[in-house]
Amino acid sequence: MKSVEIFSDGACKGNPGPGGWGAILRYNGVERELSGGENPTTNNRMELMAIINALKALKEPCDVALYSDSQYICNALTQGWAKRWQQNNWMRNKKEKALNPDLWEELLHLCEVHTVQVNWVRGHNGHPENERCDRLAVAESLKF
Repeated sequence: MKSVEIFSDGACKGNPGPGGWGAILRYNGVERELSGGENPTTNNRMELMAIINALKALKEPCDVALYSDSQYICNALTQGWAKRWQQNNWMRNKKEKALNPDLWEELLHLCEVHTVQVNWVRGHNGHPENERCDRLAVAESLKF
């Protein structure tokens, strides 16, 4: 399998409000940038959309090193929260529904197609790719 790096970020002006997402895909030293947005939305939805769209852009199953500053996403994937929510009919616990089940469903499916290693990076801390993804996301959010 090809090894690909994906860097992602989401942004939202207000929460909910106009939002954007940005992603960088890197394979063999070649980079491709993706971005988009919607209104109204939330920051977490934009974080999810960045990763979903980046994984959907891959034309074949790949080994993916994913870099995100979203603890929500990193923890939900690495600690198995999202799979438990799915198994529990999108309930976080007996009383609380899981948020964004439509996007989690899609992301979990894509994580079955690709081998994804999740890496958390501290946001707004000088990480070059995370900073670039943030600029892409903010630029998209400003279009609304």
